[in-house]
Amino acid sequence: MNAERQEVVEQLEKLLASSYTLYLKTHNYHWNVTGPMFTTLHNLFETQYTELALAVDELAERIRSLGARAPGSYSEFARLSGVAEDTGSPPAREMIENLVADQQAVVDIARDLVEAAEGIPDQATADLATRRLDVHEKNAWMLRSHLE
Repeated sequence: MNAERQEVVEQLEKLLASSYTLYLKTHNYHWNVTGPMFTTLHNLFETQYTELALAVDELAERIRSLGARAPGSYSEFARLSGVAEDTGSPPAREMIENLVADQQAVVDIARDLVEAAEGIPDQATADLATRRLDVHEKNAWMLRSHLE
């Protein structure tokens, strides 16, 4: 594998690990949210983690399509992720703030992937990263709207 393609694979791995960590964090918050916004947030978090569950599969399959092994363990994800896990259950507002920051982190990672993929060029990966970027920007907006 040439160096340019390897860079794309490494960016895909980071996006996969970050997306999986965000999936797990969002699922944790879905299970543990409390307070007056419970129903709204419980449902919003479910919508977002369900979408992420499908996304991680697509990302892993793109890595495989490029001829590399897709990372698939917690230790690999922890090493590669740009999103930190949360083992606690913060108050609902803090959950939202954390997820907004994490969605933005994933947007930034997706942007880096778009740039790397366009440089080869690898249109399929650039398209996948652009679609992920769009989803995470929308998710961040929906979460931020609960903070106003």
